[in-house]
Amino acid sequence: MVTRPVRTLGFGALALVLLTGCGAQATAGGGGDAGTPRVGGTLRLGISSNPDCVDPQQWGTNASLNVSRQLVDSLTDQDPADGAIKPWLAERWEVNADSTAFTFHLRDGATFSDGTPVDAAAVKASFDGARALGPKAALVAGYLAAYRGSTVVDPRTVRIDFTAPSAQFLQASSTMTLGVLAPAAYNKTPEQRCQGDGLIGSGPFVFESYKQNQQVVLVKRKGYNWGSPLWKHTGEAYLDRVEYRIVPEPGVRSGSLASGQLDAITDVQPVDEPQFAGNGFTEPVRPNPGIVFNLTANTTRGVLTDPKVRQAVAKGVNRQEVVDTVLTKNYKAATSVLGSATPLHTDLAGLLAYDPAGAGALLDAAGWRPGPDGIRVKDGQRLSAAVVFSAVFNQNQSALELIQQQLRKIGFDLRIELKTTAESTQIQLSGEYDFIWFNVTRADPDILRQTYSTKAGNRSKLTAGNPLDAALEKQAATTDRAVREPAAAEAQRIIVEQGYSIPVFELTQVWGLGPKAHALEFEASSRLRLYDAWVAE
Repeated sequence: MVTRPVRTLGFGALALVLLTGCGAQATAGGGGDAGTPRVGGTLRLGISSNPDCVDPQQWGTNASLNVSRQLVDSLTDQDPADGAIKPWLAERWEVNADSTAFTFHLRDGATFSDGTPVDAAAVKASFDGARALGPKAALVAGYLAAYRGSTVVDPRTVRIDFTAPSAQFLQASSTMTLGVLAPAAYNKTPEQRCQGDGLIGSGPFVFESYKQNQQVVLVKRKGYNWGSPLWKHTGEAYLDRVEYRIVPEPGVRSGSLASGQLDAITDVQPVDEPQFAGNGFTEPVRPNPGIVFNLTANTTRGVLTDPKVRQAVAKGVNRQEVVDTVLTKNYKAATSVLGSATPLHTDLAGLLAYDPAGAGALLDAAGWRPGPDGIRVKDGQRLSAAVVFSAVFNQNQSALELIQQQLRKIGFDLRIELKTTAESTQIQLSGEYDFIWFNVTRADPDILRQTYSTKAGNRSKLTAGNPLDAALEKQAATTDRAVREPAAAEAQRIIVEQGYSIPVFELTQVWGLGPKAHALEFEASSRLRLYDAWVAE
């Protein structure tokens, strides 16, 4: 948001602590038949927030990752269409039987922008350096949670070992967060790399300048010729230069695109979408993979200790009304705790149907009776819980206010508590909440383990040894889809059936492209890929 930090943040700035998300609704590109791509030119791209740190290993907001994806290559790439992992810096790999050792065989000829080779020693230095960042690298902490270390087998072969099964790592190896930096990058401090100083990658663009809260400038990497097979051409990028203009105000950002001051923008708000549907403009759209915007319940607090109450809340939320009223047709009502663009997503729409009568029956059975103001009571206690959220996504408050109205109809009082991102993060870490509202972007179902396992984030405050833990551990233990898919499906079903999470809607990336901008692409995490992008004269 998130990602908006999940970006993908739905809920906070720490990517896996509060990140605030299998096919695209639309592909990115200019309108109509744009003709032959033009080499050269500058793309003026308006983004919604300051990319506080452009080092991909340290940060997790959309603004940051949309910059850093252009600077670093990864060992593998992920196909946005089906989630398949493809070669990139590694031309092939092997995974041992229990998914604790991954051996990558590197392609020949790739170099960093300082001229040094992308070899096994560089990969080891990069992964060791990322792991050493500790709290500065929330996403890395999840991807490399059980990291034992890397071994240089030979100059073009590196083995990465884990102390526990880590099937998710193969997908993690495709992310920009684990993009490979040159050994020389670690001669700079993390703070220096955040500002672009010493940020040396092997990607199709290189860093030129960064003015906080104003703009980031990248320029073409000369001689680049080792791109992903998922890309549309080979050789150097088309664009000579990319200027990320930081324009936080949505109306100003949209107005600048409409007037031609910008060639493209990210984060088109629902109210602004109609003006970019036609008239030479296009709106590339793709839902975020990962955990959808949801109310996650703390099962140890107040009325939410009762599963019937949580299940009633799930039945009392009219997801389609939220989408139709607060959002647009570009957004989807949730059909699971995982978004539809997530590999191994399971459609549980039947369990998430709007059913206020069913909600009332559950609450009646649990002993909750309507009070004088319509809110149910039991033993002198009101049927009430608070939700903590931050306004990282513009529509968060409007969505929650509508959900609040919907739940009053079943006699449930949802209290809405707006917090800053920093406050939200601290509340989540402390466990002092009833509901938390967030989303998390990741194109792998293991995000459920990182968020809900009692051995990881445990956002619902479950006790160890529960059935959800078993399903999450099973999906983490193998890359074999035949074993992993049913385990991931079981985990999703348990989370929804038990009301640990009340899924509501999928975060969607909506961009606006002017008549001159073409072929801006979504990668598998619905973030920006500019290698094939070009601008017309």
